[in-house]
Amino acid sequence: MISERELLRRMFDAAIAAAQPALCLPPHLPAAPTGRTIVLGAGKASAAMARAFEDHWPGEVSGLVVTRYGYGVPCHRIEIVEAAHPLPDAASLVAARRILELAHGLTADDLIVCLISGGGSALLALPAEGLTLDDKQAINRALLKSGATIREMNCVRRHLSAIKGGRLAAACHPARVVTLLISDVPGDNPGDVASGPSIADPTTCADALDVIRRYGITLPPAVRAMLESGRGETPKPGDPRLSRAEVRVIATPQMALEAAAAAARTFGVPSLILGDSIEGEAREVGKVMAGVARQVALHGQPMAAPCVLLSGGETTVTVRGHGRGGRNVELLLSLAIALEGHRGIYAIAGDTDGVDGQEEIAGAIVTPDTLTRAFAQGIRPQDRLVDNDGHGFFEALGDSVITGPTLTNVNDFRAVLVTEQAMQP
Repeated sequence: MISERELLRRMFDAAIAAAQPALCLPPHLPAAPTGRTIVLGAGKASAAMARAFEDHWPGEVSGLVVTRYGYGVPCHRIEIVEAAHPLPDAASLVAARRILELAHGLTADDLIVCLISGGGSALLALPAEGLTLDDKQAINRALLKSGATIREMNCVRRHLSAIKGGRLAAACHPARVVTLLISDVPGDNPGDVASGPSIADPTTCADALDVIRRYGITLPPAVRAMLESGRGETPKPGDPRLSRAEVRVIATPQMALEAAAAAARTFGVPSLILGDSIEGEAREVGKVMAGVARQVALHGQPMAAPCVLLSGGETTVTVRGHGRGGRNVELLLSLAIALEGHRGIYAIAGDTDGVDGQEEIAGAIVTPDTLTRAFAQGIRPQDRLVDNDGHGFFEALGDSVITGPTLTNVNDFRAVLVTEQAMQP
């Protein structure tokens, strides 16, 4: 008989496996051109995507992709470089500049394949003219702490960049541009993945300023001047330079959730997918998930136990304490507090890229005795939640989930398992 912990981990692993580039990229390869084939890419999955492309491409190919430190995969013809995430560093800037240089001097016979996945916003950091890397780092740091959604953060990033928001595809004109994309954003909008370097951008500098005002972010003078003057405007839908650009979404959070549901079925546990794009403050979403789990346990709604409730998306954490953040562990800590040790309810939450926040930890597991074990160690769960210290909380209990680099990224994964024993509180 498989344990509850093992079942949760099996589902998480199945979700990650379903989004591996070696599996999902080959069916989406474009036709070979009469000219050159050049691969350009950025994101946590981009190196593994490059390897899958090399393994299945019939002709010559060259190119450059940038991925997170530790996420490199050996390739023979496509150069792989590594840079920092979530805050860009000098390596991010150099890589972005080199990628943009490779996009110049192309012909209509050439094919550019953009391999794009989550994390590319930081990894492909090339400040617009008049801005510095320090400016970009300051804005990224403020956005990450603000509680802004990924959609809002990327709106700002696109308008401060020399390569995002369709600028890379525009630089490739007149070549054909095919983007193969692994989505890590709610709704799977291609322009929000890695801030859409090869995707036309319908948002404006005014939209970016609205985000800044909404979250009370202080801007460096040069950044404010760029947005207020409109100099940061991006290529829009209908721009003739993007007329030969197309996008193919090759892996999504929904695919990962369906794979997890299939894994649960092999052990006789039915599942219900609540949604693949659930957003909001992590601690508030945790309370909601706890309420749904209680409804299953006590009333058999929206389905009877035993069952597993699956969801994905990207929550946010407004950092006010001194902890290490991490949206998945914050959600789980809030869920555990709300459940109050309810018998028969277990949960896992983790980022499918293996990194929750800035930690080399994917997420954690909650069990019915989570709070009891914490109190036995003198740990006050509510205090840890107030301090945004979910990672410290679950590390102390030995309940962290560590995967190492997964080489993919389809956003957050959550599973709440309600067993038959939970039918009585």
